[in-house]
Amino acid sequence: MRDIIFKVIFLSRIISGSTAETEKIGFDIGKTLPGGVVVALFGDLGAGKTSFTRGFARGMGIDTDVTSPTFAIMNDYYGNGRHLYHFDMYRISGYDDLYSTGYFDYTDGDDSIIIEWSENIEEFLPDDCVRITLIKTDNENERLIDISGFDYENTFN
Repeated sequence: MRDIIFKVIFLSRIISGSTAETEKIGFDIGKTLPGGVVVALFGDLGAGKTSFTRGFARGMGIDTDVTSPTFAIMNDYYGNGRHLYHFDMYRISGYDDLYSTGYFDYTDGDDSIIIEWSENIEEFLPDDCVRITLIKTDNENERLIDISGFDYENTFN
């Protein structure tokens, strides 16, 4: 007989009506999560991953210009005694590509990591990472934001 292990996963769905609201949701989560967390962002091009990250960094107390590290692969932000490593895995297509980014050097520390295009490295994400999926809707400015691994609803409602 096989052992069955149940893992408690909080799942919240939030509706964001604008870029500013998406940033505010990121801010709330960034302000609340402890250092050393990995946040994996999923979503299509233009879904709001960088907007979310901008708010997340501000929530951590990091007051700097946050941009997508599409060509740099990783941007490093520091402020308020906290570090945030912002990865963009859009161009990553396997273990060798991922290894060459230095990603594994950052996953065991006390600093936070946020990853855009996490679907490209899903098999290498920590089991305890916070997963956030941003979904475009028919309304140009609206996004559905699904959060697992963090109880958003009970934390902020």
